[in-house]
Amino acid sequence: MTEAIETTNDLQQLAADIVIKACKGGATNTEVVIREGDEFSTTVRLGEVETLKESGSRGIGLRVFVGQRVASTSSSDFTPEGIEHLISGALALARVTSEDPFAGLADAGEFGKLDTDLDLYHEDVYSLPTTERIDFARRCEAAAMSADTRIQNSDGGSFDAATGRKVLANSRGFVGEYRSSYCSVSTSPIAMSKNGEMQRDYWYSAARTLAKIDSPESVGIEAARRTLRRLDARRVPTQRVPVVFAPEIARTLVGAIFDAANGDSIYRGASFFTGKLGEQVAADSINVIDDGTIVGGYGSSPFDGEGLPTRCSVIVENGVLKTYLLNTYTARKLNMRSTGNAVRGLAGNPGIGSGNLYLEAGKLSLEEILHDVKSGFYITELLGQGVNMVTGDYSRGASGIWIENGELTFPVQEVTVASNLKEMFRNITAIGNDLVFRGSVASPTLRIDGMTIAGE
Repeated sequence: MTEAIETTNDLQQLAADIVIKACKGGATNTEVVIREGDEFSTTVRLGEVETLKESGSRGIGLRVFVGQRVASTSSSDFTPEGIEHLISGALALARVTSEDPFAGLADAGEFGKLDTDLDLYHEDVYSLPTTERIDFARRCEAAAMSADTRIQNSDGGSFDAATGRKVLANSRGFVGEYRSSYCSVSTSPIAMSKNGEMQRDYWYSAARTLAKIDSPESVGIEAARRTLRRLDARRVPTQRVPVVFAPEIARTLVGAIFDAANGDSIYRGASFFTGKLGEQVAADSINVIDDGTIVGGYGSSPFDGEGLPTRCSVIVENGVLKTYLLNTYTARKLNMRSTGNAVRGLAGNPGIGSGNLYLEAGKLSLEEILHDVKSGFYITELLGQGVNMVTGDYSRGASGIWIENGELTFPVQEVTVASNLKEMFRNITAIGNDLVFRGSVASPTLRIDGMTIAGE
């Protein structure tokens, strides 16, 4: 029967068959995930093709429970022999692992999936012939290179495309699948100033459909603009000033809120949000939302990594922490309910991930946010990983543009910005109207008052 399934490529039936076989072999509960996908990537540097990759992959992940014991295995072997080996290996491992009172699938009544079309898959990401995909990358780089005579070099232009399919089935009756697609174009030009200083930056456009991707030329021009504004950068004296985070940088702060609200960190006591449910953790104007149901969203899906329907969760509302983000395991640890945030690969137990995570936009333009900043720092790049999620201490290398009397003036580099996340979230004094999703995590421009800039 498995050979017939392989021929018709009925992955749902294959997953269901594996569930049955694992349970017959001694598992009290079973979960199977099957993934397949195709990827294309090309990089062009100075007009010449530097890399060209095209690949496909398929894999099966199996998680079995024998009472309160759990084990997982994975394989790319879809033959009957390979599947038998996958099942027997998982069962053997489960019998020798320690019992975990919190292990197990979600309760039967919790499983489900969204019925609406989330518009996650478009065949057109693979509609272009290879020559035209390469031309996308070449056009993007060429637009950046021709934007200014100071741009003489490049780290390349690229075009990427991918499609994927995921099937999930378990012994409590859940079977679901969805397909997704993605494409992007980007370039990273290098500019040189009169004194020989070199700077680089990049820009990109991504979408689930080729029809919504920005033109390669517009991406290249924006990459050039971002690169040129970094030339002749300098350091500034150490001082305490307002800091304005550009949207693509502010999204890292939204990511920090997710990390702090992650149930795994909460039950381990490794987050400064531990024990803070219902308390004020940010300025009154702050609303942070995790929504896995947005049509076309990069983080959208009809169900999570355990087969629970994805949902919209308000993490922070008017500055108050409203929920932690949980999968089934962490929910049991905390005596709570899953928020549908389970994620998993082929092997191992589910982790916790976000859907479309964002800080709600405000009403101010960038010009309005900058207007009353006498001296401050507009951050366009962060370096390093100096964030302590237990204490909230924050210290990262940064570069950007100095703000003087409400105007962006000269580029700044080789400085450090420092504060504490608990203070930073409370000291957000302005929120931009420029929320744009370029990935699954997004933020508008944010102004935070009273950060320390360590420079000269």
